[in-house]
Amino acid sequence: MSDVAGRTGLIVGVANKRSLAWGIAQAAAAGGARLILTYQNERLRENVEALAATLDPAPLLLPCDVARDEEIEALCSAIQAQAGGLDFVVHGAAFAPREALSSPFVETSRDAFRTALDISAYSLVALARGTQPLLANRGGGSIVTLTYLGAERVFPNYNVMGVAKAALEATVRYLAADLGPQNIRVNAISAGPVKTLAASGISGFSGILQVYRERAPLRRNVESSDVADTALFLLSHAGRGITGDVIMVDGGYSVMGM
Repeated sequence: MSDVAGRTGLIVGVANKRSLAWGIAQAAAAGGARLILTYQNERLRENVEALAATLDPAPLLLPCDVARDEEIEALCSAIQAQAGGLDFVVHGAAFAPREALSSPFVETSRDAFRTALDISAYSLVALARGTQPLLANRGGGSIVTLTYLGAERVFPNYNVMGVAKAALEATVRYLAADLGPQNIRVNAISAGPVKTLAASGISGFSGILQVYRERAPLRRNVESSDVADTALFLLSHAGRGITGDVIMVDGGYSVMGM
């Protein structure tokens, strides 16, 4: 049973109601988890506050720009003071400059590459390092991040984000090896295409959705709830034997040769 009742979890990456991180937050709250949500800056705070107000119990809201180590440190200090520890962490942060997704990959600038890898992959390292003592306080826990098949295969206009996701998946494996002795598990969910804010920045995204519908064994696109239910499994005691893995939630598309 995927039971998160009474557990305390940090969810990073809620931007709006279409965010996969928000779908996970809704499922975790419905399952009885006590949540801590972050917002990147004051501009996004109001949006996250409005979403958080719909959850019961009300989550704790804290600021955190994952590109700034000092903000991650402040976040973890606040969690220690107000919650005493964590049982799980959801990392849903990812970003690449728009021009890096609209131009050929070979034209990716050094700055765009650095930004995509920093926010989409290195932030998991920094977040894991900061939350490690908080998870250890509870005897271990689970960290889950979000990736995509573009880490393994070329998708039109995914470009540097695919490279960043490949780095993210390797990061999952190395963190799993480092943190396993403390009973901290680290996994990724590779979701099929879902209409999120991030996806809207990828030209031709509707065509990718159509291909998945036509070729995936389930003959449908996955929804946020599909991803959220898998996340709850990995975050709960039910997933206790799984670490360092990438779980595909894509209707089976990734197994098809044509």
